[in-house]
Amino acid sequence: MGLHGFCSADTSDPFWDWNRTWYTTKPDFTQCFQNTVLVWLPCLYLWICAPLYLLYLRSHDHGYIRMSHINRAKTAVGLLLWIICWADVFFSFWERSYGSNVLAPVHLISPTMLGFTMLLATLLIQYERMKGVQSSGVMLLYWLLALLCATVTFGSKISRALDQVSLDSVPKGRNGYTTFYTYYALLLVSLCLSCLTDQLPLFSEAVKDSNPCPERGANFLSRITFWWITRLMVTGYRRPLEEKDLWSLNSADRSHKVVPELVGRWNVECQKVKSEGKEGRAVESEVLIVKAQKAKEPSLFWALCLTFGPYFLISCLYKIIQDILMFVGPEILRLLIRFVNNSSAPSWHGYFYTALLFICTCVQSLILQKYFHVCFVSGMRLRTAIIGAVYRKALVISSEARRTSTVGEIVNLMSVDAQRFMDLITYINMIWSAPLQVVLALYFLWQNLGPSVLAGVAVMVLMVPINAVIAMKTKTYQVAQMKSKDSRIKLMNEMLNGIKVLKLYAWELAFKDKVSKIRESELQVLKKAAYLGAVSTFTWICAPFLVALSTFAVYVLIDEHNVLDAQKAFVSLALFNILRFPLNMLPMVISSMVQASVSLKRLRVFLSHAELQEDGYKKILSVNGSEPRCFSICVCRLNVCIPEGSLVAVVGHVGSGKSSLLSALLGEMDKLEGSVAVKGSVAYVPQQAWIQNATLRENIMFGQESREAWYQRVVEACALQPDLEILPAGDETEIGEKGVNLSGGQKQRVSLARAVYCERDVYLLDDPLSAVDAHVGKHIFEQVVGPQGLLKDKTRVLVTHGLSYLPQADLILVLVEGEVSEMGSYQHLMATEGAFAEFQRTYAAVEHADHDGEPFCTPHRRLHCLSRVSKPGQTGEEDKVPGKKAKQAEGGKLTEADKASTGRVKLSVFGSYLKAIGVLLSCVSLLMFLAQHLGSLSSNYWLSLWTDDPVVNGTQPNRRMRLGVYGALGLFQGLAVFGYSLSGSIGGILASRCLHQSMLYDVLRSPMSFFERTPSGNLVNRFAKEIDTIDSLIPSIIKMFMGSMFNVVGSCIIILIATPLVAIIIPFLGVLYFFVQRFYVASSRQLKRLESVSRSPIYTHFNETLLGTSVIRAFGEQERFICESDQRVDLNQKAYYPGIVANRWLAVRLEFVGNCIVSFAALFAVVARESLSPGIMGLSISYALQLTASLTWLVRMSSEVETNIVAVERVKEYSDTEKEAEWKQEPSRLPPGWPTDGCIDIRGLGLRYRPDLDLAIRNITLVINRGEKVGIVGRTGAGKSSLTLALFRIIEASEGHIFIDGVDIALLGLHELRSRITIIPQDPVLFSGSLRMNLDPFDCYSDEEVWRALELSHLQSFVSGLPNKLSHECSEGGENLSVGQRQLLCLARALLRKTKILVLDEATAAVDMETDNLIQSTIRSQFEDCTVLTIAHRLNTVMDYTRILVLDKGEMAEFDAPHNLLAQRGAFYKMAKDAGLV
Repeated sequence: MGLHGFCSADTSDPFWDWNRTWYTTKPDFTQCFQNTVLVWLPCLYLWICAPLYLLYLRSHDHGYIRMSHINRAKTAVGLLLWIICWADVFFSFWERSYGSNVLAPVHLISPTMLGFTMLLATLLIQYERMKGVQSSGVMLLYWLLALLCATVTFGSKISRALDQVSLDSVPKGRNGYTTFYTYYALLLVSLCLSCLTDQLPLFSEAVKDSNPCPERGANFLSRITFWWITRLMVTGYRRPLEEKDLWSLNSADRSHKVVPELVGRWNVECQKVKSEGKEGRAVESEVLIVKAQKAKEPSLFWALCLTFGPYFLISCLYKIIQDILMFVGPEILRLLIRFVNNSSAPSWHGYFYTALLFICTCVQSLILQKYFHVCFVSGMRLRTAIIGAVYRKALVISSEARRTSTVGEIVNLMSVDAQRFMDLITYINMIWSAPLQVVLALYFLWQNLGPSVLAGVAVMVLMVPINAVIAMKTKTYQVAQMKSKDSRIKLMNEMLNGIKVLKLYAWELAFKDKVSKIRESELQVLKKAAYLGAVSTFTWICAPFLVALSTFAVYVLIDEHNVLDAQKAFVSLALFNILRFPLNMLPMVISSMVQASVSLKRLRVFLSHAELQEDGYKKILSVNGSEPRCFSICVCRLNVCIPEGSLVAVVGHVGSGKSSLLSALLGEMDKLEGSVAVKGSVAYVPQQAWIQNATLRENIMFGQESREAWYQRVVEACALQPDLEILPAGDETEIGEKGVNLSGGQKQRVSLARAVYCERDVYLLDDPLSAVDAHVGKHIFEQVVGPQGLLKDKTRVLVTHGLSYLPQADLILVLVEGEVSEMGSYQHLMATEGAFAEFQRTYAAVEHADHDGEPFCTPHRRLHCLSRVSKPGQTGEEDKVPGKKAKQAEGGKLTEADKASTGRVKLSVFGSYLKAIGVLLSCVSLLMFLAQHLGSLSSNYWLSLWTDDPVVNGTQPNRRMRLGVYGALGLFQGLAVFGYSLSGSIGGILASRCLHQSMLYDVLRSPMSFFERTPSGNLVNRFAKEIDTIDSLIPSIIKMFMGSMFNVVGSCIIILIATPLVAIIIPFLGVLYFFVQRFYVASSRQLKRLESVSRSPIYTHFNETLLGTSVIRAFGEQERFICESDQRVDLNQKAYYPGIVANRWLAVRLEFVGNCIVSFAALFAVVARESLSPGIMGLSISYALQLTASLTWLVRMSSEVETNIVAVERVKEYSDTEKEAEWKQEPSRLPPGWPTDGCIDIRGLGLRYRPDLDLAIRNITLVINRGEKVGIVGRTGAGKSSLTLALFRIIEASEGHIFIDGVDIALLGLHELRSRITIIPQDPVLFSGSLRMNLDPFDCYSDEEVWRALELSHLQSFVSGLPNKLSHECSEGGENLSVGQRQLLCLARALLRKTKILVLDEATAAVDMETDNLIQSTIRSQFEDCTVLTIAHRLNTVMDYTRILVLDKGEMAEFDAPHNLLAQRGAFYKMAKDAGLV
């Protein structure tokens, strides 16, 4: 029968007729085509999509939507359409029965098919409602397709009706017309209804959410055009966005959903490798393979693929469609040039091509943006997952593995490496898409120019190895740069942690030089990378030109009858322009993949690190009554059974393994043999207290529920009540990072209070009493640890140096070099007359305090904070009820969160960046840019003139000359590219060197108060992220911005020359473009700032966690900390997500503007085809086709420049903060060798911590003579440490003066002062580096002098026993030495400097009695002729001093020789009595 018979019984209605459709001025389709294809097309679409869509809906259930008006309307219209289709079928039957002519099958089959499809559509609408779909893309596309097909038929029916009317004949088949018009109207209604959004499903998350993301409820059109973000953009345009404006994250993007997936997949990979390893070993033992097999690593890449692959695959689909649509442009250009050349073609062809061009470019834009959206969301999820996985790993990593990864490195894994993956994911598809585009382009080129294209291919093939070599070299530089960067961040981290020590020792310059040295090596690598970058930019930009040149050259020279006309030249050029993108992108993607592979390896290594042994210790949760109620330890040939509820004291020298024993009990050590079992829950108080950056109350409660009465008992027992009265907001005071605004004793007591509050079964206490005064220690022992304390029924293991507590212990372990030398009760050990008994007799203090009915008072350590508020009205009695004071909560704020600046980036920021580059270099770069673009425009204009050359006898006579000039212009362009690329990169490096140096200097010059207010996370973020941006991002972004700006301007000029009519449209579109851009940048910039600000807390919290992992694990609080970290990441992504959507919003709108320009250029060319030469038209449209991409890129880059230049703004921020006094005064006023005597004369000294506070110390006047030894004692907050801080000018005096040897120290440079007096600080701080560097960073002393200092500080035997002796590497913060050894190293520093004035700030707190005595004897012998000031804890250490200064409430209470003070029976006598010394 065939299609003719199918459509009409007498085959009078053909299926297709070219004369009716194409070669006519009034085009129309045949009746048969309308009844078949135009009806079946929407039906086929729906039947093909339905099964897949149903499967999708089954697996994605969003809840249930109740019947709404919209839904009822949709269903009703669907059913009406179904009825109409059946009416058509019945009408056909009726005609068949009563009509004379035989009806063609198509009149039955098409309406039937349509009827079933309408029924399917109606059922789908209901199923969608049951599955919670608020707006459906599948259905919207179906209605749109159906309406478009019907519109063609509608137009045809109307024109036919008009023809019949003009012929005065009545239209046939009135009924058919009526049903069709009704059908058409209902389709229109359906389309409108499907654009509306239904109500929210029941029980959906969005209902509970206060500010849900509008994406879920947005309709399909709003989703594909990203219209749903407009409300946020309007808000951002009216006022700067704030955190409260941001929506919640979609549940699929949140940490709790994303991280467990990746961690689970990674664990599966690890298990696979383990099980394979076991099988492998079994095989090996059978075959006895001699050759060592390479251990198989678990594949992180595969785990990532499985986690994020399925969602990411959608992007591949979008990419394929977009790649194919890219080639529509050149094809339409070819047809347009042919249309201009062919004057007989009907005009509507030109308008049809223009409309087709517009539609295709718009669809391409929408698909491309959707593709990018999927990529960016995948990248965001990937970053969330990586940060979460690294954080979780850091909590279980073993201490040995922990030493191989420094804090700096781990933070870099979270910041830089996670970012690398995010950047790569947007481009990774280019790996297969670029070759596909190249193949397609070459296919079309072959169609156009034939075999000459092979010359171009050859050039491309040659470029590949060049780019490959560059990529390989870039990889090596990348690794080197990351290494330098890690060590720089690590050093910065340590410097910021130990900044107080740097200031006290005047070591800032030595460390500044160390950082600068690392930075220089980093910049050297960057410079090499910049040279390589210039070469690769040169090859990229020249590649498409060289390809075009070689192809055209071969084409015209191979045969003189080959004429280069407009169609061949400009279609080829358009294709070469398409080729430019994949060729440019490939090297970028390859280098990005190279960077990501480096990051992948670093991540894999970290995630594969050894974890704490699962069997390191056993937690016994329940014990049968028959078993002995005790737990046994076996570490280091050590067998102990500790009865439940007993108090065990562990004693021994510095470095004898006391802390290691507790670590073993916690399972923190690697167990080599034996077993450790701990019954019940554990609490741990480390030797160096770990304090969180939270309020004091939160530090103590540590995530437990609030129990007020118990809390008050704990605070009272840990002697914290008086401290709470001093703190500005009581227990709501915010404690700075690492507890900067608490003294050592307060930190230790808070740490102890945390353990007591948490009520555990077993308490491991690592010397918690060392940092507190003797009488406070006694109070805490009695109230908390001792037989009558709060913990009397618990098992307590107490490491201590305080001998007075030992008689009350149930069991004493004496450790020597990691082994138990003696153990037993106090009486038993004294009776056995061993080493312990001898030691005890030598050092025991006289314990005969007769408490004559006086209440036991508890004075304690001062609040040693620089942001301290002195007690309001210091006249009141000591025992005020804490509730009486009105504590101002805002007084308790200390650290300043990273603030987001608002508004436009100031021009001064750009100015300072250009100044850092240098004016000359900036101008040179600009000129080079201009030259390159002029060259490019000229060469293309020359090409258009060449194509318009007249053809004589089938050849173009001037082709050689034309080719020569074309080549020369290309060469000129290449040189200019190389020039600007090089000058741009070198300028960027100069700028980043200058900015880093000035920031480093500004930070080091800041006073201590600055470091207490500013979290170290903020500072590290500046030195890591912002400097990385300035190093690598800003120069390349500026280059791209300049490039795209010149491209846009050039394209507009060419289009205007070709079709001046476009001048009507361009200003209007330009204004629209400018408005859209400004509108977007306002929100985008602020979102970027919010994202940047919310990034710091992730790293601050991570840093804090790394320092306290042992405490978190001991308390079993890992889950809470993981939750906290996840929340911070989600908060950061909350600001990032609107940022990427805003980018897509902008791109859709801008590409629309670009597409309008392309269409208008084509339209005006069609209108003016009589007066246009094909060459100029080809040039104009080929430039217009590039314009869309250039426009979008220009706005992207201009906003990138603005958002990234924020890095410069943040780096410059610290140049405006307050600074310390000058380090050196020029010229120096000091006599040589000053101070020679060490006399200190203090006159009327007053100090305040902040301008708005009362004086903390007032009217202190005293003279300390040459060589005197003065002890400084006093209760908490008396101002003991403040006095020493004034001596070093860490805090400047508010009134009065201090003279040393007659010189007023306020007139000296800080380094001149601080380098000539010495302090042994309370917290022993070491830096990673050699032992020698820690003692003498400036290399001022010989090895003999260093060894002598070590001998005097009793470290010689220890250091000479080390394999590398003085070159022994200290780990970060000196972790691989005990606290006591670190304290002795600080003593060695003082012995090396041996200045005339020595200050000891409770320097012997962390050492045992014996070592303390050694230190005291060393100080007496070595500093005999020096003036020594000692802030004392243990009063017995200062009893033989020349004089004692007693401070009370910031004033001098007593100042005299110790025996005189005891005789006076004043404040000193009371303290001595409390300490049991009288």
